[in-house]
Amino acid sequence: MITGGNRLNGEVTISGAKNAALPILCAALLAETPLHLSSIPALKDVVSTIKLLEQMGVKATCNADKVSLDASEIHTKEAPYEMVKTMRASILVLGPLLARFGHARVSLPGGCAIGSRPVDLHIKGLQAMGAEIHIEHGYIEATTAHLPNKRLQGARYYMDLVTVTGTENLMMAAALAQGTTVLENAAKEPEVVDMAECLNKMGAKITGAGTDIITIEGVDRLSGAVHNVVCDRIEAGTYMVAAAMTGGEVKLLNVRANLLDAVIEKLRDAGATVTSDTDTITVKSDGKLKAVNIRTAPHPAFPTDMQAQFMALNTIATGVSKVTETIFENRFMHVQEMQRLGADIGIDGNTALVKGVAYLDGATVMATDLRASASLVLAGLVARGDTVIERIYHLDRGYENLEEKFTKLGASVKRIKGLTG
Repeated sequence: MITGGNRLNGEVTISGAKNAALPILCAALLAETPLHLSSIPALKDVVSTIKLLEQMGVKATCNADKVSLDASEIHTKEAPYEMVKTMRASILVLGPLLARFGHARVSLPGGCAIGSRPVDLHIKGLQAMGAEIHIEHGYIEATTAHLPNKRLQGARYYMDLVTVTGTENLMMAAALAQGTTVLENAAKEPEVVDMAECLNKMGAKITGAGTDIITIEGVDRLSGAVHNVVCDRIEAGTYMVAAAMTGGEVKLLNVRANLLDAVIEKLRDAGATVTSDTDTITVKSDGKLKAVNIRTAPHPAFPTDMQAQFMALNTIATGVSKVTETIFENRFMHVQEMQRLGADIGIDGNTALVKGVAYLDGATVMATDLRASASLVLAGLVARGDTVIERIYHLDRGYENLEEKFTKLGASVKRIKGLTG
């Protein structure tokens, strides 16, 4: 429940990135000695990933934001449906299991209902490296038994679509392949770069991460390492938009401004003041915002994971804006809920036309996916009266201690017992 109308002021510490932590946790499967990680956010998806790894035989030790993973004794190379159905990122165990052990059986994944995120690019990439793969009874069965030394073979692979998890999965697989692998049209996201940095600390030979061509020279074995996960740029962006919308001044700690160039530019266009130094960003606003057009595209363009938050900003900004979504086809499910709060939004295909209104009114709304739920929180912060958001398990998948962080900044946010919450 959120009671709107409070300006946000103060400091907030940004957690490690979920989208970097999940693949890096899976990378532990490649190592013969323990991998020590820090800045691991306390999120449901992280807990689910660690449980999945433990089920395979990984020994996990967790202490606050630190996690140590020992995959020296793996007793099963299977990721069952019960563990995978809630989280698409589980597909990330496929590459490392196949590369290190020569066999993997991984359930086809579930996750947010925001559109088609095909795993065929993962499969085709592994097949290009020589893997034999069949899909039977909802499971991906993969083996390298027929290959020289039973190991994946280096290959050149062009990805038809830019895919972050596909890039990460194939990068992990290629790290232990025989020969050199070149991934073309690779994802350039900071989380991909962070994973490459971690793998290189483990003994991998990866160059080009952050560009659209990544080259991986396979090695015989990987060891554990010590790695601090990069900050969560989407969590950071969400608090930056909240500061702008409420007319407050918020300083973000443990954050890198160079990961948020597109978001910062749009906030400045909207009328907010944004300043930064090495690991902080400060957002200041009088709450009088101008509508900004948004078009999502792969990094370094405007991130799809910030689209819903900026739509919330546009609902109370002066003017009319176009929000165009080019990544996921079902990513306007928050529109219907925002309309319940009084937003004036029309949809035409993959574009939403948002006309700013003088105010939003609190109502009961329902979260439909992770970032949609964040946009409803932002709308609730500025709406008149109380907003109740149901199904907040979506929020818990991507935002660590959200109500505590917002409360510390002066918002009126509390978790209440509900029928579906």
